[in-house]
Amino acid sequence: MPEGSNNNRASALLSPEEPGPFKVINPLSEVPVLLVCDHASYRFPASLGDMGLDPFARRCHLAIDIGAGPLTERLAETLGVTAIVQNYSRLVVDCNRQLMDPSAFLQYGDGILVPGNTNLHQAEKDLRAEALYWPYHRAVDEQVQRLRRAGPPPAFIAVHSFTPVLNGESRPWEIGVLWDKDLRLKEIFLEDFQAAGYMVGDNEPYSGKAPQDFTIDHHAEEVGLPHLGIEIRQDLIDDEAGIVEIADVMRKTIASIPERIDLREDRITA
Repeated sequence: MPEGSNNNRASALLSPEEPGPFKVINPLSEVPVLLVCDHASYRFPASLGDMGLDPFARRCHLAIDIGAGPLTERLAETLGVTAIVQNYSRLVVDCNRQLMDPSAFLQYGDGILVPGNTNLHQAEKDLRAEALYWPYHRAVDEQVQRLRRAGPPPAFIAVHSFTPVLNGESRPWEIGVLWDKDLRLKEIFLEDFQAAGYMVGDNEPYSGKAPQDFTIDHHAEEVGLPHLGIEIRQDLIDDEAGIVEIADVMRKTIASIPERIDLREDRITA
């Protein structure tokens, strides 16, 4: 990851009046849990206009994980844990992809063409990465390092949402528990979600073994943090009542993590 970015070029994308690329909630918490939400917003930088999309397309799942941002923020606030949420749409640059992945600057999906991402020059991609992508990932890395200095390795949880229907087929799962090499959190969340009466997908509707999970792979898996991806079906968290209900279930599980897994006191000092 680059140590810095060209601030003059990055400022050409975001004006001083616009929000920064990310938001950190409870940045000083020492609870050994870190929440991240890569796809929390449908905001586009003013300099990109509407990217050629109508209002529906700018607010559909292609642009945002519906409900995931408010859910992450509510969890952070009720648990007192640190959370980092991206302030701009995944259609500008997808922070959960490697930049070389074509879907990092998605041109077409779910029957929708994204004119603002068609025939992008490398300089345009670099501009978005410098303004949004790298600052977000540096912020995640900074919080990981801070929490590792403060106490045991933090549990790293990425929050996403998924559509009830894909390619004309209904998805039966209400919540997905996504995992790859680390199993410490998998059984805890599967057990608790099932006990709460939800239809839970074990690496469904997506697999944690897929190469697209850049945020978890880069910030958690590579350094051995306990980690997990959580996918919530969007119709469960598309309003405040649904968010409150799911957050209450997740809050109890997340609060129990330090006692239910072996978080050793191996602080880093660098």
